[in-house]
Amino acid sequence: MYACASCRKLSCDTEDLTDAPAGCPSTEPDVDDDLAAYLGEPDRTLAHQAALVEASGYCRLTRVQEIMDFARRCGYERLGIAFCIGLRREAEVFARILRANGFTVDSVVCKNGSHPKESLGIADDEKIEPGTFEPMCNPIGQARRLEKAGTQLNVMLGLCVGHDSLFLRHSHAPVTVLAVKDRVLGHNPLAAVYTADGYYKKKLFPAQDGQPETS
Repeated sequence: MYACASCRKLSCDTEDLTDAPAGCPSTEPDVDDDLAAYLGEPDRTLAHQAALVEASGYCRLTRVQEIMDFARRCGYERLGIAFCIGLRREAEVFARILRANGFTVDSVVCKNGSHPKESLGIADDEKIEPGTFEPMCNPIGQARRLEKAGTQLNVMLGLCVGHDSLFLRHSHAPVTVLAVKDRVLGHNPLAAVYTADGYYKKKLFPAQDGQPETS
């Protein structure tokens, strides 16, 4: 129904919606109702401070700095880090940075609880390394532990696809993202997008029935 990703006019980025394409969400009769959602807390504070962070740090501050700026502006002092065990070194450094800047930090690893993957019905031959003990990722546990700790803002660092969805669903505090996981591309998933019409074209655009692969 909506195709903003293919829009070439981007009328929403101007004051003039008269030339907006058909199906533009900005022209729907109830679009102004969205504003009502920003009038109550905590959404009003989050939206207001996010806009100020964007303006003050635009092309100047790193995401690490912007996260700290956002937390300060919102009055958050206790931050949580939900991280993948594969990025534990990055999590340790990030936690040190936050503490050095006056924040109280709680961090919970994805493997917390040490529940075997068999608990989810995963067969041995479906594991990364069959024949070994593999604990399941526990993003719900991460969210619950951080809620117990009383964190005011949680930061996701490298949670797997799907596990991040569960953490977002269950986090009591607002969530922002420091980095996402992409083991193949050094945690830079946009590299696949940037090379989608080149090196990764055959990998990302499968051939249609009866049609040869694109080259």
